[in-house]
Amino acid sequence: MPSTVIRRFTYDAGSQTLDVEFVSGRLYRYFAVPEAIAERFAGAFAKGRFFNLRIRDSFYCRELDPSDAESSLR
Repeated sequence: MPSTVIRRFTYDAGSQTLDVEFVSGRLYRYFAVPEAIAERFAGAFAKGRFFNLRIRDSFYCRELDPSDAESSLR
């Protein structure tokens, strides 16, 4: 099911970073995200709900410049 909040995301297992771009255009990088959480996020039927419950307030993040979106989210 497409998310009405999350446009796209990528996960880098080597650095355990999860980059999430929202439909608003804002881009965030979440750090120290276990691969199992990223896999569950990718497979979640309701990605926005999963994100809010398991990622948003659970991992340190920083906002990236929107111009980084293309290089970050390939």
